[in-house]
Amino acid sequence: MATVRFIGPGRAGRSLAAALENTEHVVVGLLGRGDDIADAARGVDVLVLSVPDRHIAEVAAQIRPRASTAVLHMSGSQGLEVLAPHPRRGSVHPLVPLPTPEVGAARLVAGATFAVDGDPVARELVASLRGRTVLVRDENRAAYHAAACMAANHLVALMGQVSRVAESIGLDLDAFLGLARAALCDVEALGPVEALTGPAARGDSATLSRHRAALPPEELAAYDACVELAQRLVSERDRDVAIVEVA
Repeated sequence: MATVRFIGPGRAGRSLAAALENTEHVVVGLLGRGDDIADAARGVDVLVLSVPDRHIAEVAAQIRPRASTAVLHMSGSQGLEVLAPHPRRGSVHPLVPLPTPEVGAARLVAGATFAVDGDPVARELVASLRGRTVLVRDENRAAYHAAACMAANHLVALMGQVSRVAESIGLDLDAFLGLARAALCDVEALGPVEALTGPAARGDSATLSRHRAALPPEELAAYDACVELAQRLVSERDRDVAIVEVA
């Protein structure tokens, strides 16, 4: 059992705090703006900085280091150097959306994946939540976080485009959500290359041209970018087939 304090009572901090409270850990408070944080590391085993990325180093520098306290941040993009001068540093970044503390807490105890680094207490906290850990070192954080944003933020933005185009012909997003869910299930089961279907996968340039003609000009850049990504998967598939045939 660990005693844990948080600095940053936003969605991420409150989600993790609520999740940890459902385990054997003791959460002793969430500090926010206006609170004196100089001695925030005193009297706890773990201090979690759940503040925006741009403020982590500034906040960490205001806290008196304690040799017995592990200081963790929840950033996906930042390395451990932002936690200087604390001797025990670590990171724990959940790979699930945390839209509200209630939804976030439920997701964090449902077998979520967490990117961790640094002090072993990060893995211990994840294990207590029955989560899965992946190790991401400082030099790989930016690429890791970019992939995470593509998997969540970019996907949501893409569904926003689906919603706009659907509404232009009198349909709503719900009509397409089953299709999206099934496609993600196929990616999970088969991988992106084998899961790809549609005109780009078939090389049907005539249909792609009809799509472009039907779309508003402001939607073309995103559509073209996604077609290019689909065609890259087709190239990978054809390359793999050629390798098998030669072998």
